[in-house]
Amino acid sequence: MNSFETDIGRAVLSRGFIAGVLLEILILFTAGFDSDLFRMTVPVLCTLPYSTAWLADYQTGFIKSYLPRTGVTSYILGKILSCGISGGGVELLGSWIYVCLKYDENMQWSPLLIFASGMLWAVLAAVLAALSNSRYIAYGGAFVLYYVLVILHERYFQTLYCLYPYEWLAPEHTWIFGEWGVVFLITGLMLALFCLYDVILRRCIEGV
Repeated sequence: MNSFETDIGRAVLSRGFIAGVLLEILILFTAGFDSDLFRMTVPVLCTLPYSTAWLADYQTGFIKSYLPRTGVTSYILGKILSCGISGGGVELLGSWIYVCLKYDENMQWSPLLIFASGMLWAVLAAVLAALSNSRYIAYGGAFVLYYVLVILHERYFQTLYCLYPYEWLAPEHTWIFGEWGVVFLITGLMLALFCLYDVILRRCIEGV
């Protein structure tokens, strides 16, 4: 059984994914890419499709019949990759539809950075869900950490722009390798979260 194909199908066809895309379009038509409303909702909308999928399997007992068909490693990879891709996909698809409907040639946005940012915060929410066994912490925790980074940068560490979430969406400073420099940073953070997620789930699965 291919865990990734199953999980990505569940994530992309979920009500959370559709709701996230529609909300993203509404927010962009209301405020646009340059608004705080758009930037502050990124770590919220990307968590809707699949960040709590592990909890659903674990709490309902579905994992007991699912694991023997996939294997532990395949199961964990399927969950975290589908979570990240669907989270980034919500941001990217909603933004792309808005750009197509708005049709403004002067509009500046980066599909690559929007997708990468959505992936990062979705994966972080999945890690928080696994750590806490709480849907509420999963949905709200990523936003809280995002907001803390924003406050720390704007009030105390204005020169430390590399850890400023707004900068990851639309860089205002010069990065080594340009946009790809931001992507490399986000990828490194996600790899660390992947490792943490793997450790947490393996410990939980041992008791199943």
